[in-house]
Amino acid sequence: MQFLAFAVSLGLVLHFLLTENGYQAATISILVKTGFLYLIMVTGAIWEKEVFGQYLFAPAFFWEDVFSFAVITLHSLYIWALWSGALSPVGLMFLALAAYATYVVNAGQFLWKLRLARLDAELAA
Repeated sequence: MQFLAFAVSLGLVLHFLLTENGYQAATISILVKTGFLYLIMVTGAIWEKEVFGQYLFAPAFFWEDVFSFAVITLHSLYIWALWSGALSPVGLMFLALAAYATYVVNAGQFLWKLRLARLDAELAA
């Protein structure tokens, strides 16, 4: 669901930036995507506690968690800027794109860790 929300939102943000139409749809999609991100952060912290004994920054996922905070910070900054009127609609969309770029890097980190764990499991079997 998180990736689908990301893909749809990215399309809507790019559509707005290219056409200056669809601001409300892009904004709603960013807020939905951010909601999923917050939910995943909480559930991921609970999982990390169950598996590694601490909610965040377990050695096995330290750098992924560090980068997750950059992702969360940019998404939260978007919400603040939207609420406060600190940025224009175009500025908000570029901030969303920056948040999405960090999200892609962070997702890549987790996928890489998952791949390495599967390879280790295959070698151990």
